[in-house]
Amino acid sequence: MTRNLFEGRTLLVTGGTGSFGNAVLRRFLDSEIAEIRIFSRDEKKQDDMRKRFDNPKLKFYIGDVRDYGSVVNVVRGVDFIFHAAALKQVPSCEFHPLEAVKTNVLGTENVLEAAINNGVKRVICLSTDKAVYPINAMGISKAMMEKVAVAKSRSSDKTIICATRYGNVMASRGSVIPLFADQIRAGTPITITDPHMTRFMMTLDDAVELVLYAFQNGNPGDIFVQKAPAATIAALAQAMCKLIGVPEHPVNEIGTRHGEKLFEVLLSREEMAAAENLGDYFRVPPDLRDLNYGKYVEQGEKKISQAEEYNSHNTTRLDAEGMTALLLKLPFMQAMARGDSIAPEE
Repeated sequence: MTRNLFEGRTLLVTGGTGSFGNAVLRRFLDSEIAEIRIFSRDEKKQDDMRKRFDNPKLKFYIGDVRDYGSVVNVVRGVDFIFHAAALKQVPSCEFHPLEAVKTNVLGTENVLEAAINNGVKRVICLSTDKAVYPINAMGISKAMMEKVAVAKSRSSDKTIICATRYGNVMASRGSVIPLFADQIRAGTPITITDPHMTRFMMTLDDAVELVLYAFQNGNPGDIFVQKAPAATIAALAQAMCKLIGVPEHPVNEIGTRHGEKLFEVLLSREEMAAAENLGDYFRVPPDLRDLNYGKYVEQGEKKISQAEEYNSHNTTRLDAEGMTALLLKLPFMQAMARGDSIAPEE
């Protein structure tokens, strides 16, 4: 059904040369979609992608979401947008927080304004669990990105804007799984921050499915979360060592790094109180109060006090065996288990 919605349509993926954009192309290029536009700053990655997929449906646009002019240029004639462009690395955003604001907050404003002005039908903005109770600049900027998306959805009659939020995408570029694999192959100890630290675990296919679910079921201002299992970093490292055939590989515990949490939260307590349980997903509708909300100051909400946040400590917990089974769904880890050398998920 979702594929039929894209038949004959034009899809724009901002930040489309990243892991998510590549997964979208693998999913849709052989469908009846008319055109997929990739918008990003990196001409080398675009050229690599052009050669890899070699498909006339694929169109490339150089530009930056910070520049409204270049955004308007790529949005003309587009039906749908998956907005994935972002600064995502916690350390770089910590040292350059204004750069995170320019891309993640102001860039999102540019994309949504251009979408509304050009009659785009649906926009899905990709966010992260680090946006909930944020303690680092990246998470704060993503939290503000979500607020911008919800605010713009209130003033948009024809463009439906909603967001998705997900945790660790396994084996994506820059994630911990390729790092552990490199350390194992090099014969150096695996560097673990805290063995008790937990993270949500999702595949790239899960991330695409979440965006497609939001695309098909989203109302203006909704935020969607997929229910996902979690694992400790220790269980992840143990599973990887076993799969690669070095179960006794040394581990070096280095301690929690700046800006890291012991666990991640996908839905806050306040959001869980309002969330709709959709089976495999949660939908958080937007707060539709206007500035005249005195009754919410004078009267409380008991269900907020009774709700519990949804985090990587209280979700389904995978042990090393369960983590092994999940890792084997990844082509990257399948190749590693065979002894092949392969790049992380593009």
